[in-house]
Amino acid sequence: MSESTISKVVIVGSGQAGVECAAALRHSGFAGAVTIIGDEPDLPYQRPPLSKEFLKSPADSSLPLKGEAFYGQNDIEVRLGGFVRRIDREAREVELASGDKIAYDHLVLATGARNRFPPVEGLDPSLVLELRTLAHARALTARLEALKHVTIIGGGFIGLEVAALLRQRDIAVDVLEAADRLMGRVLSPMMSEEFRKIHEEIGTRLRLGAVATQISGGTVSLSDGETIETDAVIVAAGILPNVELAQDAGLAIENGIVVDANLVTSDPAISAIGDCAAHPNPWGLGMIRLESVQNAVDQGKCVAARLTGTPAAYDALPWFWSHQGKAKLQIAGLAMGMDETVMRGDPADGKFSVFVYRQGRLIAVESLNSPADHMVARRMLAAGLSIPRDVASDPAVDLKTLIPRPAA
Repeated sequence: MSESTISKVVIVGSGQAGVECAAALRHSGFAGAVTIIGDEPDLPYQRPPLSKEFLKSPADSSLPLKGEAFYGQNDIEVRLGGFVRRIDREAREVELASGDKIAYDHLVLATGARNRFPPVEGLDPSLVLELRTLAHARALTARLEALKHVTIIGGGFIGLEVAALLRQRDIAVDVLEAADRLMGRVLSPMMSEEFRKIHEEIGTRLRLGAVATQISGGTVSLSDGETIETDAVIVAAGILPNVELAQDAGLAIENGIVVDANLVTSDPAISAIGDCAAHPNPWGLGMIRLESVQNAVDQGKCVAARLTGTPAAYDALPWFWSHQGKAKLQIAGLAMGMDETVMRGDPADGKFSVFVYRQGRLIAVESLNSPADHMVARRMLAAGLSIPRDVASDPAVDLKTLIPRPAA
């Protein structure tokens, strides 16, 4: 079926990617039926604030991705609490747990991801805390007043954001990170080291290379023989893409739902976007899966453009951010395969950037409290331009002057 004959689009997943895809379809003039199916009962909401603003002030946090009226005004059907249990590719319909069947001409899988639970004895998901959904955030918030000590398994973005917020409330925190540095999957060693210092300065107890082996009551046992007495355990050890629905339908799976450069799965009538999609990315090395708001938004728009007659390969520059106490981290590009880094600025001043290179070419910039550096990096990288290492590290050079001017 060609894009011109598509009249029914069904989107499985009510997160950022799914909602952005639906909105972009309407913005692009798609006049057919659009249905979003989400398994959570809440109106589609933003996830980043859950580990940022929400824990500081739940009542003041604005979470909805779109106001409730938006869906009606744009004739987008939203079925919340509707778990999809099966895709019938031959009949081109999805079956809900309720038994309802919804037909599609094109199906968009935006099934997202879930928290990964490491193999720790006694690590019962029903007994520990996590932070991925609004329900998780509400459960954690409800317990904050009674907490004196928290153990966080995982030293990535979410774990460290939560650790910083807990320290602001004078709650003692131990962070267990199995690797030898913080945020090692996404940051250069240079920036990881600076964040180690930042978190130690606010009183977080970091245990690098530490693995929990058992949780029993309020006791966490570690691989080195030590134990931690704690009031709560929060799991923030990465995520797993929700691929089971696609896998049961016979779609190709490899660290996510495999898609091509246009975000099409092994079935041309099905696309996959967001945290669940493994795609060829020109900014990375091989097939990758990105977990960011930027990726979710841009992939949703990319699929909508294709379905409305303007197909293009997905090539948006990846960028990310994380707020950890007073430290605002912004990343442009992907540091995969890095072989050299240079620093611009001085960490002692509370703001600096790390410029990351591969074979002499700039591939990413990590900025701490340096939004100007971040914006220059995004402009330069998106334009396919590099910044020489000696220029990047020279504070006398105004990086904004390197941005090419638009042609007259």
